Amino acid sequence: MKKLNLSLVTVLAMSTFAIAGGDIAPVEPMIETPLVVVEPLVVVEESTPGSFYLGGAYSLLNAQRTNSYNENGLDHTATKIDTDFNEFMIQAGYNFNQYVAVEGRYWFGIEDSFASDSLDFANVNYDNSVDAWGIYVKPQYPIGEAFNVYALLGYASSEYNAGATGGLVDAGELDGFSWGLGAGYAFTENVSVFVDYVELYNDDNGYTQAGRTDGNIEDQLDTWNFGVTYTF
Repeated sequence: MKKLNLSLVTVLAMSTFAIAGGDIAPVEPMIETPLVVVEPLVVVEESTPGSFYLGGAYSLLNAQRTNSYNENGLDHTATKIDTDFNEFMIQAGYNFNQYVAVEGRYWFGIEDSFASDSLDFANVNYDNSVDAWGIYVKPQYPIGEAFNVYALLGYASSEYNAGATGGLVDAGELDGFSWGLGAGYAFTENVSVFVDYVELYNDDNGYTQAGRTDGNIEDQLDTWNFGVTYTF
C-alpha cells in the first residue's frame, strides 16, 4: 500500500513538471539601475552694470587773458585779465561699468563783474560773463567700497566776454581739448560727493593790427568744482 502511494506521488510530480515545460528556470539576480537626479534648470539673468547719474556743483572759475604785441620794435603787454568767478555747474552722465563713464557738463555764471590789472593803462573795471559746456570720456578707478578717482578727457567750448570802459574785449568761442582730474566719495549707493579740477581751455591766437606786429592773445580758463551726484 505504501509503495502504491509513493508511486502515485511520483507520477503526479512528473506530470506537473511535464506540463510546466519540464525545466525549472534559474532565478537571475536583479540588476540595480542607477538613480539619475535631474537638477532643475535655473535661468540666470545677466546683470546690467550701467547706471545714469545727475549732479550739480559750485564752481570757482578762473579766467586769464594776456594781450601782447610789438610796436615800434618794443614788446608790450597791453592787458592781463586774471580773476575768479562764481559759477554753477550741472552734470549728467552714464556709467558703463565701474571703470568707464561718459559725462556732459554745463557751467553758467552766478556773478559777472570783476576788476582787472591793465599793464599799459590804468586799472579798469570789467563786466564779464563766462558760460561753458563740455563732453568727456571718464576713466575711473574704485578704491575700496566708497572712494574712487577719475580723469576727464574730452572737448569743451566757452563763451568768454569782457566789457570794459574803453570798449568790449570779446574772446568769442574758445573751444578745444579739455581735461580734468577728480575724486569722489559715496555716502550711500545713490548719493556721492566729488571735487575735481577741469581745464576748459588753454591756447593762444595771433592777430595783426595797424602799427602793431606779433600780436598774440593767450586765454586760459580752468575751474575747481565741488558737487553732489545722485546715481539712479
